[in-house]
Amino acid sequence: MELRRDQKIDVEEILKDLENYRPRRRGWHWREPVENLEMGPFTYLEMSKPLKNSYGLPSSKYFKDIDPQPRPVITTEIASGRFEDDIRRMRMAAWHGADHIMVIRTAGQSHFDGLIEGTPQGIGGIPVTRKQVRAQRKALDMIEDEVGRPINYHSYVSGEAGPDIAVMFAEEGVNGAHQDPQYNVLYRNINMVRSFVDAAEAKKVMSWADMAQIDGAHNANATAREAWKVMPELMVQHAINAIYSRKVGMNPKNICLSTVPPTAPPAPCLRLDLPYAVALRELFKEYRMRAQMNTKYMESCTREATVTHVLDLLISELTSADIQSTITPDEGRNVPWHYNNIHAINTAKQTFAGLDGLKEMVELKETGYLREKARELKERAVLFMEEILEVGGYFKAVEEGFFVDSGYYPERNGDGIARKIDGGLGAGTVYPRDEDYMAPVTAHFGYNNLPEGIKNPSDLIEGCTFEKPEKIVYIDELDEEDNVYKRLDESRKYFKKEHLKPEVEWAGDGYVLQTMFLPIDVRAAEVAAVEIGKKMGLEDVEVVHKQVLQEAEGTLIEIKGKVQFEIDVTKLNIPPVQHVMSDDEIRAEIERRPMKIVAGTVGQDEHSVGLREVIDIKHGGIEKYGIEVIYLGTSVPCEKIVDAAIEANADAILASTIISHDNIHYKNMKRIHELCIEKGIRDRIMIAAGGTQVINELAIEAGVDQGFGRGTKGVHVATFFVEKRRELEAKGLI
Repeated sequence: MELRRDQKIDVEEILKDLENYRPRRRGWHWREPVENLEMGPFTYLEMSKPLKNSYGLPSSKYFKDIDPQPRPVITTEIASGRFEDDIRRMRMAAWHGADHIMVIRTAGQSHFDGLIEGTPQGIGGIPVTRKQVRAQRKALDMIEDEVGRPINYHSYVSGEAGPDIAVMFAEEGVNGAHQDPQYNVLYRNINMVRSFVDAAEAKKVMSWADMAQIDGAHNANATAREAWKVMPELMVQHAINAIYSRKVGMNPKNICLSTVPPTAPPAPCLRLDLPYAVALRELFKEYRMRAQMNTKYMESCTREATVTHVLDLLISELTSADIQSTITPDEGRNVPWHYNNIHAINTAKQTFAGLDGLKEMVELKETGYLREKARELKERAVLFMEEILEVGGYFKAVEEGFFVDSGYYPERNGDGIARKIDGGLGAGTVYPRDEDYMAPVTAHFGYNNLPEGIKNPSDLIEGCTFEKPEKIVYIDELDEEDNVYKRLDESRKYFKKEHLKPEVEWAGDGYVLQTMFLPIDVRAAEVAAVEIGKKMGLEDVEVVHKQVLQEAEGTLIEIKGKVQFEIDVTKLNIPPVQHVMSDDEIRAEIERRPMKIVAGTVGQDEHSVGLREVIDIKHGGIEKYGIEVIYLGTSVPCEKIVDAAIEANADAILASTIISHDNIHYKNMKRIHELCIEKGIRDRIMIAAGGTQVINELAIEAGVDQGFGRGTKGVHVATFFVEKRRELEAKGLI
């Protein structure tokens, strides 16, 4: 199925014949660097091969709609709980430049001891099942054809079912995964012996499938009370997982360290985080770096989070990042919605584009604080590793609470996570293999007694599921109620274009976000905001962000809630796209009959930039067509602009009005209209008004002929005046 950019992706078509789908490739795809990339008016030094289809940053319209793609693979994290809706989110993310789609599992799945089947609905993540993985990989095949770049699909190989999941991922064409036995031990209390035995099997399978492996060391940063003190431990955790992966046989090029800058403002984060980044890259130069953004100190303010993310991206640029994560900037308020994925992707893309060539102009000092601190961190990490060996190895160190202790090593704060070697989930479930053990499967870790002449154990059964995918037992659905078909029955109409509800996670979920300022204290503001939401007709109203602007003067509040109505799109009166004449047509018309316009920013408004963009020849304004413009400047009284039009015998008045308090922009439009009537020129003069808050329909109600809003260009204004003058000529009014 080929996708069309003007049509929604059809999830039901993807589900058809899913039992016979086979992934078309294995392995991770890295972006293809392009030296001295020429795009629009610029030459880029650190970009990768552009996409075939994409959406550039909002400001790209000023630069011929270019969309340069950074060199690091860009991640977006998907976690709505319904895989069929996430497919649509994946497509949106890919169009904005994401090529690493990381599907978050439900938290409870770390404790499942086997694969789950069907497609149950998840909370706070996706229940990773074969059907879900297969459907999303099939969808991504189509999406990558549409945008013109391979897309990496990723989830987690952890928990008690880790090896089972690794096998399923290898069978289904998953390209990368988190795999780190320490994550199981420290954060999921899975028995440490079981976790490391499972990891050996899982890593062997991942190696066969050429999957990229991302470790989990960054979780110590997120968990420790004082994250900036665990930097030596983070390097030790990276080292343990990396060497364990090497011993299993994993290609070093597929081993990725998941690194997070440990601090965030108001801490002096660059002074703390940059030496750590330098030390990490020097100590682990053989491996790839997956740079994730700091979320530990993230509150519910998207502005705050985005600023921190940009600083983290600066560290990526100054050091290196092979994969750049883009945790949604509002993770702190638990609303990772469609558009926040896109905002996060664009934050990375915008920052990397803006920093392009930075290392050609600046370099990190080879002496002084930066290098001294980086050396100190490496020394502390080495000493940490030596102490692990002294106490009897990793398992003993975990029992003694070495890890996630927020003391700055060798200090101990006594708040580390301690586990028992014979405790945790799955304790006592590891058994020695018999001496004559043999398993006829590919990519199996450990000794495997094979008959002479047999290199691959699965040759004994003419191939296992890795070589013969037709041997996979595909189970569609097990639950008659909780499955994708039932969910699609409920939401199908919202996948069409006739029925419309706001959405941010699931089709037709009805969620909207409202921002308001309430001039009361924060506690009262929270309660009042919920009541306001209810009176607006919203259901399930929750406060998702609050910020004291001054405790006595007021509070900024954001709420989310659901609307219960839907819009019948077929009954909407959708105005046509504004007609634009060609430059040659406009010039010919002005040559036939010259045009003179009086322009200015009216009332007490001092803004001039927008109007000059529309007027000036330098910015492609109406002057380039030969239209004569008499510019009166800013804060022009309505009476003056009308009198000037009469004095100059002008064809038109062009009023700019940006300020909109108390609807002053529409009041000024009405005043200009009335003055023209009073002075007897209204029937022969054209009046247009523009500004960022101007709505055409309301401008016409105020008495002007046309209103121009945000994004207006000179060609739009020139087209209107030319066609309006033709209309007046036809009526014999001029």
